[in-house]
Amino acid sequence: MTLQPTLAVPQQATPELLRSVFRQHAAGVAVITAAGRDGRPVGFTATSLNSVAAEPPLVSFGIGTGSSSWPVVADAEYIGVHILGDHQETLAATFARSGADRFGEPTRWHAGPEGVPVLDGVLAWLVCRVVARVPAGDHRIVLAQAVAGDPTGEGRPLLYHQGRFNALRD
Repeated sequence: MTLQPTLAVPQQATPELLRSVFRQHAAGVAVITAAGRDGRPVGFTATSLNSVAAEPPLVSFGIGTGSSSWPVVADAEYIGVHILGDHQETLAATFARSGADRFGEPTRWHAGPEGVPVLDGVLAWLVCRVVARVPAGDHRIVLAQAVAGDPTGEGRPLLYHQGRFNALRD
């Protein structure tokens, strides 16, 4: 006798269904940064970072239009992309928290190529020129072409899964 699997009844697509499904998806953790026209840095934690193309070297990420960082990112010619290590959970949480002083102590950073804020101690970083901002519901998908970077940080990647930061296990 073969047992048939019990199939769940599909749910109507809602924002909560999408969130619930993507809680099952482990994602790498990145911080996106930019500098405003006044030179003040902004940044946010992103789990939507993707490699889009190798030639030319393109990446994409999503940002909510209600985000405090959106007005600067909407206007920025260049942005920074930082891949966080599993030792940087506090940094990821700081850049994810609304109202946090993201670039104050203990965050370490410096002005990188094109004046973009570059975080110290990350696994890898890129400075990218924004080539498109595509409307996507209450978000924008930003496409950006890498112009400089450094892949030589040490450590293992930080992951986000089930609403928590996690380390990669062997």
